[in-house]
Amino acid sequence: MTRSVRLHDDGLKRCPWPGDDPLYVAYHDHEWGVPEYDDRALFEKLILDGFQAGLSWITILRKRDNFRRAFDDFDPARISRYDAAKVQSLMNDVGIVRNRAKIDGAIGSAKAWLTIQEQGPGFSKLLWDFVGGTPKVNAFKTTASVPASTPLSVKMSKELAARGFKFVGPTIVYAFMQATGLVNDHLVDCHCHATCGTAKKPARPSAAPARRPPLRQR
Repeated sequence: MTRSVRLHDDGLKRCPWPGDDPLYVAYHDHEWGVPEYDDRALFEKLILDGFQAGLSWITILRKRDNFRRAFDDFDPARISRYDAAKVQSLMNDVGIVRNRAKIDGAIGSAKAWLTIQEQGPGFSKLLWDFVGGTPKVNAFKTTASVPASTPLSVKMSKELAARGFKFVGPTIVYAFMQATGLVNDHLVDCHCHATCGTAKKPARPSAAPARRPPLRQR
């Protein structure tokens, strides 16, 4: 169905997908499409997009705080060393999406992220180099015009998969690119289209830089 921008009661035109849900509208206005350059924040979003596979994003968004709690605030160093007991505790956690393949995938992706941070070029730089360091700005008028994937998302998907990331198919990767501002897919008449490139995301509590845990001494 062709859907154009929707006029809300506050006088602002928005993309139609958040509807009237206050949580979804806030996410649309302040997060979706705002360029993200932080390595850890990008890792979190990629993992959450992987958990979204087969589900709606609002389902994940409503559980995001639960995911952050369950996955140690998405600290890749800690996730990379999850053992069978931790995996089972996650499978028993009703606050998240309990999918064994996706949990195992998050652990594998954390290990891949750590390798990129240690050996270069750094996760943020790796991703932003695909778009030359600047968001790709589209000018779609309806949601029917917005693609599910692009040649660029296919290329990024292959790169991430080759580096060991899981649940990074072209469609998941394109949704990730949209959400993190690598591409600006707000409809051209949406009030966020012109401003999301300069908007700032809501602040999150700072976390210590992730480091690979030292090898145990035998």
